Amino acid sequence: MTKTAPNVNDASGLPADSQAILNWLESPSAPHPAEELPTLRAHLAGLRQTPGALQQRAVALDGLYIRAAAVVGRLVPTLTERALPVAPKTRRLVRSIVDLLQVMADETLALVEQLDPQHQPSVHHPSLSPTLALWRSLQASAQQLMVCHLIAAPSRVGAWQQLHQTYATAQRLHLAAAVPDGLDSSLQHVYHAAVLLGCAHPASLTPPEVVFLTSYFERFADHLEPASATAAASPGTFWIDPTRDLPASSSQRKASPQTASIEYFSCARLCLLIRNQIHALEAGTPARRLDLSDFAESPAGLGLLRRLLARWSGSGKRRFQRRRQNTRTLLAAGLDNLWHVCRKGESTATELSTWMITNESAEGYAVMHLSGKTGALAVGGVVAVRTGSENEWQICIVRWALSENPEHLELGLQILAPSAVAAVLAQPSENLGTQYLRVLLLPEIPRLRPVELLVASAGALARRQNRMVLVIESENLSIREVTSTHIDEQTTSVDILSIEPEHDPAE
Repeated sequence: MTKTAPNVNDASGLPADSQAILNWLESPSAPHPAEELPTLRAHLAGLRQTPGALQQRAVALDGLYIRAAAVVGRLVPTLTERALPVAPKTRRLVRSIVDLLQVMADETLALVEQLDPQHQPSVHHPSLSPTLALWRSLQASAQQLMVCHLIAAPSRVGAWQQLHQTYATAQRLHLAAAVPDGLDSSLQHVYHAAVLLGCAHPASLTPPEVVFLTSYFERFADHLEPASATAAASPGTFWIDPTRDLPASSSQRKASPQTASIEYFSCARLCLLIRNQIHALEAGTPARRLDLSDFAESPAGLGLLRRLLARWSGSGKRRFQRRRQNTRTLLAAGLDNLWHVCRKGESTATELSTWMITNESAEGYAVMHLSGKTGALAVGGVVAVRTGSENEWQICIVRWALSENPEHLELGLQILAPSAVAAVLAQPSENLGTQYLRVLLLPEIPRLRPVELLVASAGALARRQNRMVLVIESENLSIREVTSTHIDEQTTSVDILSIEPEHDPAE
């Protein structure tokens, strides 16, 4: 955010309303930043009706924006609640933040309409810069979208269209490449960073992943490249219709409409950067040396970068057609809960909930919550589902989540296996002795996956542990020695490994 501040020495002769705003801006911040949201929103909303010269209103708006940006900056890190659906208290806070960001975007954009694009503000009134006003409007719109992603909520109606149209205004005024004084990013960079977050399928991200990718794209949005309609068939190519209230769409997943306003861009150069960063992180290079946050070198961070690379480098086309359904299913969430269900049956589950399957394919389901406690639900977590006509519990991973309100929750589930075996993993340790970890063993699927999978809690497995001992208790006690051959996936909830039986070197 910009570091300019209102010049209170210029407040002489201001109307009472503007003077009251500047006086409030000089007051100490509230103990909790959320307490300032109503006052900030009221001052911003009433500023346009305040009498006085444009310069006076711009000075007041400058101070309000700086104060509001600081408040939002303090509140966003608190919105990292992973459990779904998000608590009503958190939703109310997000709604207040989104309302404030919307007023900020509207008021700074309205200021642009009153300024001369060629006007160069004096050092005493930097708030009169149309470049700065447009930058702030774009930033507020981008933050509004990001905050909604943090709670798996759909964006406000018109939010994407306003972002596109604000950037179109910057292009029309030839300000897209400009960097406002005191800032280190251009208007184009802010816009591209917001667009890239939309391309990352935010519904499939946990709050820490949203925060990480927001920061990531703010650093590397300059790797996005313009493309032409002829390149639409290339992996990683997206299109935007600035006239519609939609994020960018993958050219390979959805054909663009035949209109002149369509804009294309390619993520191929960014994918190359991500691939190089993954290789460097896997080789032990510290994340800070790559200009990344520490989250990038965690198993969950590496897993996120791999998923992003796979999504943008692949074809993007659906392998199976979806069929609409309205059947009901039981759902158990959380690895410990699933372990009990797979070992002793449904009666041992601590929490079961009822869902409706709204559509299904050979690969998975879309489900909507109907009743019951949802348990430890999070994007990237594992769940088990069973319909009335089935005996086995299917093991699935939660790929995306959408929640419009506290009573509404939809999930996208990808089937990992038609059943699972509860097992205990013995991990010898020199310092702590042998530790025992509850895991799930997923059988191989002929013609689809020729190996077994091991599902464990994220970060629970010792690093560089290839040889493992599994204890399986059913009718008889079974002990198996297995080797990890590949990391299939790592999320903030689970690690999924491909395994095979340990071979005797003497054989």
